[in-house]
Amino acid sequence: MAQERPVYLLSPTPKEGTRSLPMIRFRTVAETLNLYTCDTLMFTSKQAVITADSIDTRWKQYPCIAIGGATKKQIEALGGKVIYHPESYYGEALSQDIVRFFSDRHILYLRPREVSFDSRAFLEKAGIRLEEQIIYETGCISYGKEKMPEREAIIIFTSPSTIHCFLENFAWDRSYTAVVIGKATLAHLPHEADYAVADEPLISSCIAKAKLLQKDAF
Repeated sequence: MAQERPVYLLSPTPKEGTRSLPMIRFRTVAETLNLYTCDTLMFTSKQAVITADSIDTRWKQYPCIAIGGATKKQIEALGGKVIYHPESYYGEALSQDIVRFFSDRHILYLRPREVSFDSRAFLEKAGIRLEEQIIYETGCISYGKEKMPEREAIIIFTSPSTIHCFLENFAWDRSYTAVVIGKATLAHLPHEADYAVADEPLISSCIAKAKLLQKDAF
């Protein structure tokens, strides 16, 4: 019987059935939140919600636009109110939704230092007022070569940053299969990589896809 392919998860939180290999560390870079000129908040990551809550819990007084299922759950878990959770996870389609539904609002986007799509520039063209505040930044965790995933591994990438940090640490092995959380992440994979895209932009969906790939190996 062939040995089961190992599944590596590169996000910070370990999950059952995977080997944890976190790639990213987070650092808060804001001391206060610029809440005074906005009436709506926008979050595009679970970490942004956690960081905002550590800076000023008054963010919960503002209705929130939540991008991604994990972001929505984190807002609600901390006592915030989600007024909009768009179907599309991706930059341009998301910005078009904001133009359609929130043209009369003053939105504050609490964000990481690096983002994969410039929402502010897109919305400004449509006359939408979007303020941005960088509240955290990410950095890569460094590993020695002994931590490199085994050959034939299935590797779950949950953001473009996890790919960049992985490739800072390790060379891509053609025996690997990548499972990516969505199209924005897929665009950052090495061209030669075999891959599968999760059915939904959730870590649980990534793990489910990886488990299917494990079964296909037999």
